[in-house]
Amino acid sequence: MGRFFIMPTTKDIISTLAPLADSTRAPAMRAYMRDQFEFLGIATPERRSALRSIIRELRDAGAPELIGLAQELWQLPEREYQYAALDIMAANWKSFSAAELPHLMALVRQKSWWDSVDGLAGIIGDILRGEHDGMDEALAHGDFWVRRIALLHQLGWRGRTDQERLFRYALACAHEREFFIQKAIGWALRDYARHAPDAVRAFLAGPGADLPALSLREAAKHL
Repeated sequence: MGRFFIMPTTKDIISTLAPLADSTRAPAMRAYMRDQFEFLGIATPERRSALRSIIRELRDAGAPELIGLAQELWQLPEREYQYAALDIMAANWKSFSAAELPHLMALVRQKSWWDSVDGLAGIIGDILRGEHDGMDEALAHGDFWVRRIALLHQLGWRGRTDQERLFRYALACAHEREFFIQKAIGWALRDYARHAPDAVRAFLAGPGADLPALSLREAAKHL
């Protein structure tokens, strides 16, 4: 007989993290994020260590429960709770499928900044695992944070990277002046260049030559 599963709750996570709050560290963390979010003042290693047992207990949770927990954590004011949601989903990405992408994309558009968006990009990339469900639609989205997901979803895919798609997405966003889009173009190309430097070098010398200067600089950083 399998053991009875009692899923950790948002209250459990709050009771785990709240006692670790450091009011002397919080102002600097808030300033680093341009004063957009409140912080408890908990460093990443300390947060992850505190959450380790909760994340382990969540291995038996299904996608609906994990998404529901993440949505609740997303509503809390302190940024560490969004980081906790990302830690939980990243550790349990195998519980998800493409069916959960709309829920994850909804989180992309809430309390959006590079830290949460890039964390979600990594989770979405793990879920897709070589597929590209919804990414063409994401690239055409009106919210640039969603477009950033499309640009970054192949990070770390190496040989599974769809090179044609990567280059096409970069060119499709080449006209954009948004810093976080230009940076994402360069980051995606730089990451792929670790696997296929000659292909990226040829792209930058050819069709990609007119990419924004920031994108070109980032893409060629290690070439």
